[in-house]
Amino acid sequence: MKLSAADWRRRLGSPWRRGGAAVLAGALPMLSFPAPSLWWFAYVALVPWILLVRSAPTARRAAYDGWLGGLGFMLAVHHWLLPSLHVFTVVIAALLGALWAPWGWLTRRFLAGVPSAGQVVAALFVLPSAWLMVELVRSWEGLGGPWGLLGSSQWDVEPALRLASVGGVWLLSFLLVAVNVAVAVLVAVRQSRVPAVAGLVATAAATSAAWVWSPRPDVDGRVRIAVVQPGVIDGVGGAEKRFAREETLTRQLAGQDVDLVVWGESSVGFDLASRPDLADRLAALSRQVDADILVNVDARRSDRPGIYKSSVLVGPEGPTGDRYDKMRLVPFGEYVPARALLGWATSVGKAAGEDRMRGTEQVVMNVGDGLRIGPMVCFESAFPDMSRHLARDGADLLLAQSATSSFQQSWAPEQHASLAALRAAETGRPMVHATLTGVSAVYGPSGERVGSWLGTDASASAVYDVPLAHGVTPYARFGEWPVYAALLILAALGATEGARSLRVRRAGPSPHVPPARTAHESPARPGR
Repeated sequence: MKLSAADWRRRLGSPWRRGGAAVLAGALPMLSFPAPSLWWFAYVALVPWILLVRSAPTARRAAYDGWLGGLGFMLAVHHWLLPSLHVFTVVIAALLGALWAPWGWLTRRFLAGVPSAGQVVAALFVLPSAWLMVELVRSWEGLGGPWGLLGSSQWDVEPALRLASVGGVWLLSFLLVAVNVAVAVLVAVRQSRVPAVAGLVATAAATSAAWVWSPRPDVDGRVRIAVVQPGVIDGVGGAEKRFAREETLTRQLAGQDVDLVVWGESSVGFDLASRPDLADRLAALSRQVDADILVNVDARRSDRPGIYKSSVLVGPEGPTGDRYDKMRLVPFGEYVPARALLGWATSVGKAAGEDRMRGTEQVVMNVGDGLRIGPMVCFESAFPDMSRHLARDGADLLLAQSATSSFQQSWAPEQHASLAALRAAETGRPMVHATLTGVSAVYGPSGERVGSWLGTDASASAVYDVPLAHGVTPYARFGEWPVYAALLILAALGATEGARSLRVRRAGPSPHVPPARTAHESPARPGR
């Protein structure tokens, strides 16, 4: 049985039903990300949410629908945190979901009822801009970082990766929201289909122009990079057992003419200055495979207070002195924000018992034969600006050392591995994503896959022939220009609305018109 718009309004008349529908509609885009990776779904995933919000009876209800949809979205893209943070995951999702309340208000403002052609055209710019502001705010490290940006769902789509080289993941998010707005108008408003179709054509034209005119990275060399993934190792003495397993896997690389060996995050659980025996074993491995080894030390340092997560380069003579201390830490996983206020989170989940210490600057390391690498640790690969800065500082190869062993049975490992494709495409530099327990992956300078992934069931070492490229992509040169454009669009909207409100106030109230009177000198009552 086909339901009319009036039937749907009656069914959603209950605030509870409407709220539940908003949460479910907001969660739908998660299917676009790995592991389902239904990338094509991102082009229509927001349509149910938009249709629900535009039908809100009041502006306040539209803001509520935006908030609840944001809650559903954040809960869906971070569902894998539930075993670690439990109910706190829902609290965080509810707080961050409020960022979508203005987006919901604006959706109703421009698309409610039968919008004019001008309103639809404005919506095609304003609503993607408002969405980008939400992504920008929640990308702050203290709010969880840029995990689940809508544009990152297109990590395996070649035309989208070409667009990422022009405007980064931000441009992809903007265009995806614009397409969803246009599709929603096509579905719901017959009278406004012309501007909606025009918006779709303009998006297709922009994509085609980027495909034709954006510069392609010119491959000018190759390096052989080995990734060592020991797999899940639990129990007493786990750090020692893991080191021994990584040692065994690295020995298998002898004679394979590798240029660099990369171990995952927290691959060494002891400070090398305090454990010279481990430093000597790493140096011996480096001599055996005839390549430097990039390890990741997660330990209390002997030369300064606190626990650091550090990428440390080890050569044939031992640690070379090149070291990068992780700068952006995972909230609750590696530190508790406002611990005095939120420290109770450690009692309801697996929040960090002690805050890790932060590094102060990014580092580009020389590993011989002119190869320069830019290391990042864990979810730093989600931040587009970090890889962009490393590329501009001269890195030939981007690296991310990660560990997602706490989330093996979720979608998190695949989603994390996919982010490296976007960082590679944005910067025109190949990227290696090396993990302890999978998924490990390598991508070329256009974001294309190199070799096969090492899945979460693998305990192995693998060698990848990685193409190198140089030159500067538009995104590397100009940075987050789509974000600045979105800010200008919203500023123009604010100025326009302000000017309109000012004109109304200056015009003053409408002049009083005395009521008409009948022949018997009594006020006429309209409708009688």
